[in-house]
Amino acid sequence: MKLETQRYIDQQARWPTKGRIILAQNDSDSIVVYQAYRPAIGNFAAQHGYFGGEFSLERMSWIKPNFLWMMYRSGWGTKEGQAMTLAIRLQRSAFENILAQAVHSKYISTLHADISDWNKALKSSDVRLQWDPDHCPQGNKLDRRAIQLGLRGPTLISYAKDWIIEIEDISDFVEKQRKHVMCQELDLLVIPKEEVYEVGSVTTAQSIRLEEPSYS
Repeated sequence: MKLETQRYIDQQARWPTKGRIILAQNDSDSIVVYQAYRPAIGNFAAQHGYFGGEFSLERMSWIKPNFLWMMYRSGWGTKEGQAMTLAIRLQRSAFENILAQAVHSKYISTLHADISDWNKALKSSDVRLQWDPDHCPQGNKLDRRAIQLGLRGPTLISYAKDWIIEIEDISDFVEKQRKHVMCQELDLLVIPKEEVYEVGSVTTAQSIRLEEPSYS
């Protein structure tokens, strides 16, 4: 597996405990996001390095930079239609583009003049943003918030075809680590190494309501 990994307990010790922050495996040129699909879609993507075949460009597709948030949503790869976990290495500039377009899925009065203004923004944007409670490996809610981004329209097309550096099928890795979670062996649990992602634009950071990491 190409992803850099580290023991969960070592990462947990250094991660922020509260706030809206983006945890992700990233470097100066790229960021890793996760998606889970049925084999027909997942195999095509892993083999070709882009999304095609039975992948629908007509539906909103959600990406998640946080591995444990993906594991919570997919039940560690056990939920129907989510048996294959894909690690998608995305151009960092493309991810910044996605964040810059993002509109919150719920109305926030400090960001929009009124609900009508928010509805207009929703209709005109290709990107939905949600901050949801992050979860520990066993599925319990945390105070920290995790981001997920829904893509559609031209942005989804660009994501599926042009912005991806590589796609890796990490389903076997997920299955192996799931066993440690089920056996309460968190000292043996290994997950992709993630750090706090620093958004490049101050304006974007404000529009997505990013917060300073909190360790209290």
